[in-house]
Amino acid sequence: MMLTEETAVPAAALPVEAFKAHLRLGTGFAEDTLQDAVLESFLRAAISAIEARTGKILIERDFSWSLTQWRDETGQALPVAPVSEITEVTFYNRLDVADLLAANYYKLVQDMQRPRLCPVAGILPAVPLNGSVKVSFTAGFGPEWDNLPGDLAQAVLLLAAYYYEYRNETSVGEGYMPFGVTSLIERYRTVRLFAGAGQ
Repeated sequence: MMLTEETAVPAAALPVEAFKAHLRLGTGFAEDTLQDAVLESFLRAAISAIEARTGKILIERDFSWSLTQWRDETGQALPVAPVSEITEVTFYNRLDVADLLAANYYKLVQDMQRPRLCPVAGILPAVPLNGSVKVSFTAGFGPEWDNLPGDLAQAVLLLAAYYYEYRNETSVGEGYMPFGVTSLIERYRTVRLFAGAGQ
């Protein structure tokens, strides 16, 4: 299974000005925008870290997910949430020849934890032997920063500020998040059931 981000978070959706205010950086100077690229990079890093920890996509963008078999033919859980639209389901045979599944054969069952690709009737078509299936979809809370729940938006700013303040620190453990961030994102984390069931 492989999840691919097809489109990136647009720069216009990043809260650079709000981040400057959060850091209490000075304003009104000719060099006001000098650090924008650096601040943007820390915001992107914080968004990526929180998305990885929670399985929730913050800013809306397009993804594709490739797999070699369905975990459940009556409805396949998607790897991230929230999902607003499934745009394509494409099967590939062992020769990598594509076969697009008609949209009237499947539907999206929305869920904040485990959205699902489900058949309209019966079961999902079988994945070709030695082939694969690619599910293309749009995920995220919305296209704008203001679409995020307040606690997730605050968590991004806190984590980005942490990255900014400790940008030269090399002793912090990999994957470490400050307590304030983990407490804000805890309710969004997807609970993994035994042996990955339900994923």
